[in-house]
Amino acid sequence: MTVTLAPKRPATVLTTNAVFVGRSIRHTLRNVDALIMAMVLPVMLMLLFVFVFGGAIEPGGDYVNYVVPGIILLCAGFGAASTAVDVAGDMTNGIIDRFRTMPIQGSAVLTGHVVASLLRNLLATGVVIVVALLVGFRPTANPLEWLAAIAMVALYILAITALYVAIGLAARSAEAANGFGFILLFLPYLSSAFVPTSTMPSWLQWISDNQPITPVIESIRSLLTGTEMGNSGILALGWCVLIIVIAAVWGTTLFRRKAARR
Repeated sequence: MTVTLAPKRPATVLTTNAVFVGRSIRHTLRNVDALIMAMVLPVMLMLLFVFVFGGAIEPGGDYVNYVVPGIILLCAGFGAASTAVDVAGDMTNGIIDRFRTMPIQGSAVLTGHVVASLLRNLLATGVVIVVALLVGFRPTANPLEWLAAIAMVALYILAITALYVAIGLAARSAEAANGFGFILLFLPYLSSAFVPTSTMPSWLQWISDNQPITPVIESIRSLLTGTEMGNSGILALGWCVLIIVIAAVWGTTLFRRKAARR
């Protein structure tokens, strides 16, 4: 008697993405050292700037209210940078070959990295805000402004993570991805994160005013502390959407090209 087995149905897109999100979250939880450092480093920088440099920058003691929005984005950068290394590792250790033999959507592995990074960095952001409140941060935001600020942070995390995913795909090794990603961590220092851009030399002020980080910081600062928003909100949204689109196109092209070679 011949038994005919029904063909296996490919996993749905939703199921595949959920599985890879769970995979990336488990990897994050297992890498405890990296998770702790992603939270501790921004907190240490905030304490350094507030208690060591804050008195010289803002003698009135209000510097903590100025610097916290910049530290939040710095925190997001630290946390998202590891995504480039994780993606590069997946592309070079042979696991993608294994995934290609399965009836699943291969690019879901990238979705898993992005969603896990978003959750990880939102958690780290919450830790930074709690510590900031303990050391004197006094936001004036109402509930709607808090929600808008969190949404802006989440959009920025999504944008920077998508960019790091593309960098991880472009790099030839995890070590190279780490080096390329490290360059982006300097952008917050060339913005209004720690000092007003008006205090910078004219050539550097132009760079700081016209790079993506500054409008995002100014938007969060306005929502949390009541400073003037101006056109920062529109610019921040525009920059984040542009980065996501460029990173998505770049990353998708690289993934298809590299996966096809295997």
